[in-house]
Amino acid sequence: MGQLFSSADTTWVLIGAALVFFMQAGFAMVETGFTRAKNAGNIIMKNLMDFAIGTPIFWVIGFGLMFAGTGPFIGGLDFLIRGDYSFMGLSIPTPVFIIFQTVFCATAATIVSGAMAERTKFISYCIYSGIISAVIYPISGHWIWGGGWLAQLGFHDFAGSTAVHMVGGVAALVGAKILGPRIGKYGKDGKPRAILGHSLTLGALGVFILWFCWFGFNGCSTLSMTGDEALTAAGNIFVTTNLAAATSTVATMVITWIRYKKPDVSMTLNGSLAGLVAITAGCDAVTPVGAFFIGLVAAFVVVFGIEFVDKILKIDDPVGAVGVHGFCGATGTLLTGLFAYYLTDDAGNPLGLFYGGGFKFLGTQALGVISVIAWVAVTMTVVFQIIKHTIGLRASEEEEIRGLDITEHGIASAYADFASVQPQILTGAVSTSKAAQDVLEKAVPVEHISAPEAAEAKLTKIAILLNQEHFEPLKAAMNSIGITGMTVTQVLGYGTQKGRDTFYRGVKLEEAKLLPKVKVEIVVSKIPVDVVIDTARRALYTGNVGDGKIFVYDVENAIRVRTGEQGYDALQGED
Repeated sequence: MGQLFSSADTTWVLIGAALVFFMQAGFAMVETGFTRAKNAGNIIMKNLMDFAIGTPIFWVIGFGLMFAGTGPFIGGLDFLIRGDYSFMGLSIPTPVFIIFQTVFCATAATIVSGAMAERTKFISYCIYSGIISAVIYPISGHWIWGGGWLAQLGFHDFAGSTAVHMVGGVAALVGAKILGPRIGKYGKDGKPRAILGHSLTLGALGVFILWFCWFGFNGCSTLSMTGDEALTAAGNIFVTTNLAAATSTVATMVITWIRYKKPDVSMTLNGSLAGLVAITAGCDAVTPVGAFFIGLVAAFVVVFGIEFVDKILKIDDPVGAVGVHGFCGATGTLLTGLFAYYLTDDAGNPLGLFYGGGFKFLGTQALGVISVIAWVAVTMTVVFQIIKHTIGLRASEEEEIRGLDITEHGIASAYADFASVQPQILTGAVSTSKAAQDVLEKAVPVEHISAPEAAEAKLTKIAILLNQEHFEPLKAAMNSIGITGMTVTQVLGYGTQKGRDTFYRGVKLEEAKLLPKVKVEIVVSKIPVDVVIDTARRALYTGNVGDGKIFVYDVENAIRVRTGEQGYDALQGED
């Protein structure tokens, strides 16, 4: 038996379990934001179900395979017949240990959904998610955390760069490869096309949630808050975790700024996650200096890793899960072999290569990474191939084009604002009797007075297309010449230049891009058309491509609904 768990230890671990559980929300937001709105409900459902399905499966099967090494059902039985588990020198109450390990298992399972998003059958996802929780994750987890052969060799993965993230990343790589790319992702020449996510706001929210929850993922993996040593270790873990993430974020921004001429938002968000994944293996073993360099390396790995998967391997990974979790998980585990300072040998010397520890520990780290990659790649290939050739892995072409929200779940859209507006139907017939018309005419008394120039007045509509940032100067200019009414709409379009060259996650948008524009429509009669056009040009002119266009139309008539006035009269006075 190990050191007895205190009430502070129990509270610490349960807080960690709650934070790691909330990472499901973070993953759901990242995956939803980085994909198209027509699949949002499907992605939310998958992130919900991999936790809900994985929880009982891990309790009944996976937990026993991972920590008892005695096969299925031991986890559930232990919940009833054992009071505690001995782990890392601690005697941990079994219920506390099970819930803490369950949320880690769910994290590994949910990583896969992002790489296979927008074209995977829902039932197939549920099946392979359950298999990951039952067998794939627990067996490699036993090697690392359950006293298995890697643990006996001295392999170190404190909170799961390999055990959790790389397992999910490798499974995602295999699944996305077997599944194939989304329709339209690659051209006939094999060149990737950017398929933009519909909400970077949701993606950013997910990253902030994940960053916050990672303090529980890494920090609470100490499993103890008793004694000065545990308190110091937890503090160092919080610092290294945050520093690696921040460094990776800044470095990724700079890299994309140089490579794509603009700082790429979605790739920078991936950079935050890359630093968090990479530091997870050695967050307890490295100094802040080591954490800085791990975050720096992770930035390069995630940018060039995502490009490699997309452009060289031709594997469609909508959210960058393979680069973030697979590549950076492996990288962080290997870098622990270089930067480990607080891990020491029997003589008290640091094991990290850069601190004189030699190549033995680094070799053990490399052996663990290679072994887990091989295990997950082989087993998940078998799983995905069986599913593919039985119930089917991929949604049909029609289902993918329409979106999985409507075809898999029967919802027009997960977003109310995207749903088609159904007109309200008023019951009862509309009266056309003379009495009704009399009431209508008498409802608003109007005195019709036409100006002398009304007979010769010409009605002209001027439509102006402009960039959004130029609307306020245009509006002020129109007010200055007496234009008091205009119709303004938000539109999408492009001119002869097809939009400026832009990049999304390292892929140049080759085709014509629909850019956000403002359309202003003005109908004039009293104010000369030339004056309006000249004023608009002065307000909009910068000399650059994209200043906008002005269209002039003849208007046959105008009718004011409230008064019945027509032509020139309808445009005068208050509406």
